[in-house]
Amino acid sequence: MALFVAVDTPLLSAASQLAATLHHPPLGLKLGLEFFSASGADGVRAVRASAPSSPLFLDLKLHDIPNTVAGAVRALLPLGAAYLTVHAAGGHAMMQAAVRAAAEAGEGRPRVLAVTVLTSLDEEDLQAVGVRATAEEQVVRLAKLAKAAGVDGVVCSAKEIQPIREALGPEFILMVPGIRPADSEAGDQKRVVTPKVAMEAGASCLVVGRPITQSDDPLKAALAILNEMGVGSGT
Repeated sequence: MALFVAVDTPLLSAASQLAATLHHPPLGLKLGLEFFSASGADGVRAVRASAPSSPLFLDLKLHDIPNTVAGAVRALLPLGAAYLTVHAAGGHAMMQAAVRAAAEAGEGRPRVLAVTVLTSLDEEDLQAVGVRATAEEQVVRLAKLAKAAGVDGVVCSAKEIQPIREALGPEFILMVPGIRPADSEAGDQKRVVTPKVAMEAGASCLVVGRPITQSDDPLKAALAILNEMGVGSGT
């Protein structure tokens, strides 16, 4: 059970400073495509050096042919991420290739998570790209496909936790973004809930960004969310 802070900035100096500020168990750091595109693997290493004991969620949402995704996973293994993401829409063979590549790191391998439906999308958005199922139906369909491919878990909205748990059981990892404390604005996330509701529903890990990173006191904001989650802050 963990809280990952989304470090959504392309600036290495800002990311490293925030990582140092939030270097406090059991907080983890999430680095995504924006940061990686700007700073690359060396940037990830620099951020990790600022918070060496913080677990890393490397959220690049890989999506390509199986051989390419497997090669990308192998290239990322030296960064020591705890979690990596691929798009479930890439299909069974692609996800299986990612899992097999991750396994080459042995016991310290990253857990592979499949992104189901982005939390910025609602059912109107899905229909616009040709998906006729509801968001919940599409998420469960992709989660089942991911588990069949050997993936460790999925990234999903908290609103889909219950149907995924019913379909796939209690051990499957559910990484849940789109989390906003009760007094925060939703921003560009369309399927959001509070930390307490997400944990009660059965989330494994939560991802929170702006309510922490844009706070005047990021560590205080993060610890408040940990308290809402019912997780000890280490203080």
